[in-house]
Amino acid sequence: MLLTAEEPAPARVLRESATSDLFLTADHAGMMIPAALNGLGVPEVERQRHIGWDIGIAGVTEHLSGLLDATAVLQTYSRLVIDCNRDPAWPTAMPVVSEYTPVPGNRNLSAEAKAARTDAIFTPYHNRIRALLDARAGRRTVLIAMHSFTPAFKGEYRAMHIGVLYNRDARFGRILLNLLRQEGDLIVGDNAPYAVTDDSDYSIPTHGEKRGLPHAEIEIRQDLIATPAAQVAWATRLARVLVAADAVLRTG
Repeated sequence: MLLTAEEPAPARVLRESATSDLFLTADHAGMMIPAALNGLGVPEVERQRHIGWDIGIAGVTEHLSGLLDATAVLQTYSRLVIDCNRDPAWPTAMPVVSEYTPVPGNRNLSAEAKAARTDAIFTPYHNRIRALLDARAGRRTVLIAMHSFTPAFKGEYRAMHIGVLYNRDARFGRILLNLLRQEGDLIVGDNAPYAVTDDSDYSIPTHGEKRGLPHAEIEIRQDLIATPAAQVAWATRLARVLVAADAVLRTG
């Protein structure tokens, strides 16, 4: 077993019996590495960067869950161990190099080692989301995938404050995009800094598109949510905007 009995479960659920139609996920909320993997050979200072997790998004999601009374599922382990927004068969799921940083513990992984990570972390996390959504069958649900992004990536500065991502189903994403732009003080990316695709994402295609649930992925620039106070402020703003977007969706 990859995880010991003392190590936390890969899925942390908040407000399982919440009243809101909004349902939150955070694939990269945690930065833990199982003790058996010895830090993957990556210095701690590197593991604490964005390559290890989505900085600030756990705090935003936790506060947002409370403000909305919405169920939230947060993933506990570092994306360097296994990226829970990637199919485990993809090379990016257990990267040998992340951005410019080598990940020695991911070199030459055997099929058994990859399967152990998938079985211990990826599958239980997504099974928890699946079970919670199954339990809501017949109940209106809007899926919101929470993420953060770096102010710069490989030398390219990103001026936007927040991005709204979607793919085939733009129903909720377009509404949310328009309302965020109406805030007046935000630079809002439309499918930027990333876009949801079948080749780069797992959660939205699997839990949103395949179920026919309205959905959007939210990306917040991580330097804007680096402190507890900033996380509260962004959660407060997003709670207001998400409720307004959902109201438009209901009437549309």
